[in-house]
Amino acid sequence: MAKNIQAIRGMHDMLPDQIGLWQRLEDGTRQVLESYGYREIRTPLVEVTELFKRSIGEVTDIVEKEMYSFPDSSGDSLSLRPEGTASCVRAAIEHGLLDQPRRLWYRGPMYRHERPQKGRYRQFHQIGVEVFGLEGPDIDQEVLFLTARLWRTLGLAALRLEVNSLGDAEERAAYRAELVAYLEAHHCHLDEDSRRRLLTNPLRVLDSKNPELREVIAGAPILLDHLGEASRQHFAAFCAGLEAAGIPYEVNPRLVRGLDYYNRTVFEWITDDLGAQGTVCAGGRYDGLVAQLGGRPTPAVGFAMGLERLVALLEAAAASAPEASPALDAYLVAVGDAAQAAAPTLAERLRDLAPDLRLQCHCGGGSFKSQFKKADRSGARFALVLGEGELARGVLGVKPLRGEGEQRDLPFDELGPFLLAARPTPISG
Repeated sequence: MAKNIQAIRGMHDMLPDQIGLWQRLEDGTRQVLESYGYREIRTPLVEVTELFKRSIGEVTDIVEKEMYSFPDSSGDSLSLRPEGTASCVRAAIEHGLLDQPRRLWYRGPMYRHERPQKGRYRQFHQIGVEVFGLEGPDIDQEVLFLTARLWRTLGLAALRLEVNSLGDAEERAAYRAELVAYLEAHHCHLDEDSRRRLLTNPLRVLDSKNPELREVIAGAPILLDHLGEASRQHFAAFCAGLEAAGIPYEVNPRLVRGLDYYNRTVFEWITDDLGAQGTVCAGGRYDGLVAQLGGRPTPAVGFAMGLERLVALLEAAAASAPEASPALDAYLVAVGDAAQAAAPTLAERLRDLAPDLRLQCHCGGGSFKSQFKKADRSGARFALVLGEGELARGVLGVKPLRGEGEQRDLPFDELGPFLLAARPTPISG
């Protein structure tokens, strides 16, 4: 017997029982983003490798170790996208979308060849937001207002917000020099990864999760102390807006983000319920990236949310919540040749009368007992029973499957309103 072919390590199937939470997350996010005036954009999964080298940075872990890159038949190096911002910027430049301020969002899979663990996969999914052409702290506030509203919409209350400012390029360069001098003085205490980053991207040392470096990192210079007046004012106004909106936050001076293109405002939404992979949404301002990729200088800010991690939080919340509405409102059982012949057409009539009805019609024949077992296993709230007597009288038997109640007969035209009214009231988040 041939060996079963399995999914690639770190890339997972999403099974039907899991899709409901994904759809809830995706639909809720789309509704919130559209309510703020954001418009969807979709970009290719594959881009030229140079795009990510120029945007993310050639000496970052993503470009050096994690990208899925390969030559095409022409010898050009292509890569599966490891993140969405660079593709969105490329598309905005290529299609002339920077002639006015733009609020854009996207969703889809990203790819990084990392060591798989809970909350970190080689194929993972993100919803991202990018705003072009607005430079004030008000738009930085807006992207956090809408994420806070999304958490309320989804019923995710246990998320905390951390913020920081990276200043502009000149301020960061001055800080980098002081940080390198400090870390070199503590070189013997650094781990191998931090020593490598010291030569390539020293700010990432501050992001180390190694507990043995905690004391060294705690004593490092603070970037906020190196900000100029304009950057200080921008950050102060940004924080004041969060306070005015009642959004709690913590200033984390060690928050630097992992991509080279960020400047000024950076932020992360974090949970303590997912272990080490606690960041579920992160982003910030990247005013220099558009020009870096060949466009005219354009201020920009954005973020990306990790959908696998948010779904994990929704799963935990669903496990402790009362039973949700089943996937099906009803399962139609037909007994007798005439009833079985009429059942598919009748099911279509019911769907026409109630377009929101979730109805499955039994197919494949079988005894009444076997059909009823399948109705119960379907998870439907009701079984609809059609025999030749019901067919002659223009009614269906309605039998509750998820609770008490006797079977009753209802005319065809009354079934849709009855079944929709019987759905449990959604639990508000």
